[in-house]
Amino acid sequence: MPSNGLIGSSRKFMAVLDDIDMVAPVDSAVLIRGETGTGKEVVAQAIHDASPRRQRSFVAINCAAIPAALLESELFGYERGAFTGAVTPREGRFQAADRGTLFLDEIGDLPLELQPKLLRVLQEQQIERLGSSRTIPVNVRIIAATNCDLWAMVQEGKFRADLYYRLNVFPITLPPLRERKDDIPLLVNHFVRKFSERQGKAIDSVPDEVMEALQSYPWPGNIRELQNFIERSVIMTTGTVLRPRLSELQLHSTPAEVRTMADAERAHIVATLQETNWVVGGPGGAAVRLGLPRTSLIARMQRLGLSVNPAMQTVRQMPGRSPARDGAGSSATGTPWANSTFNGRPFRVAVAG
Repeated sequence: MPSNGLIGSSRKFMAVLDDIDMVAPVDSAVLIRGETGTGKEVVAQAIHDASPRRQRSFVAINCAAIPAALLESELFGYERGAFTGAVTPREGRFQAADRGTLFLDEIGDLPLELQPKLLRVLQEQQIERLGSSRTIPVNVRIIAATNCDLWAMVQEGKFRADLYYRLNVFPITLPPLRERKDDIPLLVNHFVRKFSERQGKAIDSVPDEVMEALQSYPWPGNIRELQNFIERSVIMTTGTVLRPRLSELQLHSTPAEVRTMADAERAHIVATLQETNWVVGGPGGAAVRLGLPRTSLIARMQRLGLSVNPAMQTVRQMPGRSPARDGAGSSATGTPWANSTFNGRPFRVAVAG
């Protein structure tokens, strides 16, 4: 395994390595974008390890894992008496990363009210601890990561545009595992060796049919899902040949038609709509489950070819209606309807106010 933890030889993966080589020697901010499980923190660590700051600390913080009320003190630190329970002063992650690198994971989950404070620190390279007006200089390189569409969040008013531009100096987009299938054998063999050694086993081969199945599966959870699957397979294997339960992949497999990010997003939205009985708005609607405003979800549906009337609150699939007819109108009971498509297959939806 490479010392930086990066494994792969596919064209898209090599492009990521080229980006790392270009940006590591300089102090510019980096924004790593990619789906969950694509290895964003591994890439951030690799940038730090190849940079002039490699002898200093690499400090990581997950903005989604810390309650909003505590995140400010975690980032900037606090003085004694700053709040109930603050009996001693404490330095924050910025001070801990001084002359090193601070990795802000899940930056899209940073509370809106905290974003101006982070922006000021990035601009001034100074912090103020909670409970103090004294400024403390810091020298920190920032690497941020997200699985969100930050620009869409900017347009929706959920993320500050000035902070986005400050972070997005050098963007790196990590491809999902389904787009770098040639790397799967390398990753599988690495994980088999890793977990075999950890569990005291001597697994030394992976059958061809197993490897073909692993390369055919789309891995919605990406490298993290593959790693967990191999670890589980090593636990269940008693001989020297890996024997995974391939039926697990069939149970969780996505439709064969899914080939692009748009297809994956469309499939996810349709699946959520099916779970909510095609209700878009309201407390139990698809918009709430997807963490989107109703209007944003409708806009995405329209962009993906799932057309609805944006003035309506709910969308429900019409039973017993032929999807072959085009246009819009109303049923015999007066319920308005509109046609839509999914993966090239038309269906009709009814719209209720």
